[in-house]
Amino acid sequence: MAEAPQPNSTFLRPTFFLLTCIPGIGSAQAWLTLVFGSMYLLALLGNGALLAVVQIDTTLHQPMFLLLATLAATDLGLATSIAPGLLAVLWLGPWLVPYAACLVQMFFVHALTAMESGVLLAMACDHAVAGGRPLPYPILVTKARVGYVSLALALKAVAIVPFPLLVARFGHFRAKTIGHAHCAHMAVVELVVGNTQANHLYGLTLSLAVSGLDILGITGSYGLIAHAVLQLPTQEVRARAFGTYSCHICVILAFYVPGLFSYLTHHFGQHTVPKPVHILLSNIYLLLPPALNPLIYGVRTT
Repeated sequence: MAEAPQPNSTFLRPTFFLLTCIPGIGSAQAWLTLVFGSMYLLALLGNGALLAVVQIDTTLHQPMFLLLATLAATDLGLATSIAPGLLAVLWLGPWLVPYAACLVQMFFVHALTAMESGVLLAMACDHAVAGGRPLPYPILVTKARVGYVSLALALKAVAIVPFPLLVARFGHFRAKTIGHAHCAHMAVVELVVGNTQANHLYGLTLSLAVSGLDILGITGSYGLIAHAVLQLPTQEVRARAFGTYSCHICVILAFYVPGLFSYLTHHFGQHTVPKPVHILLSNIYLLLPPALNPLIYGVRTT
């Protein structure tokens, strides 16, 4: 049974953390297992199939589809970093996770989230160039440049390493029970004994800087796309193009809105937003985009 944090008790760095279920959901827990399990299955099948098709069909070895494959690989990693543990907690109840494994999960969740954000920006820029300057597109966007962009995005993801390092510097904890379904950075920070200002500032700055800059770039790219679509000759073609890109925008919003809400809630809304709502949204924004991206980006782009 999970122990409650005790204000006058401290623990040395624990060997294990106890991940708890989402509080206050009662009988809905079984339904959530079905929902999140379906999301994970869709993510595995959709992104796996997409990677297989791009690998097998050599005619798809083009920059646009290589970016799509990068997104699919990122989605597979992101979904797998959280879904198995989440489903275990929902299905079996509180789940023991080793301290080191908790930090590893924390790294991959945040690193792959940053990677996903960067790939979405790269794909938006690719679409803007393809729509606005189709003739010089093969010269401007090459396989080599896609490789450089992917490497830069991977390096940006590695820059998220300070999250687990900032937690590992603490030697004492108020409790061993994480009130979350996965090892979220701020959920672990709530348990530590010591000055956590650096963790709060780093998390807030990173979420606003990385996501904020990516959102600005995506907004600008889709502004250029909208301008290019309006120049198309017929209403039917314009409507079809707007339909495709509006689906893209919906998936992008499904990724960014719950994510920013989750970050900001941890810093400013802990007493106004119910914790079950916060935990549900933080899991949805990590699993919903990987489930939808193969359907929206993969099918529409092909």
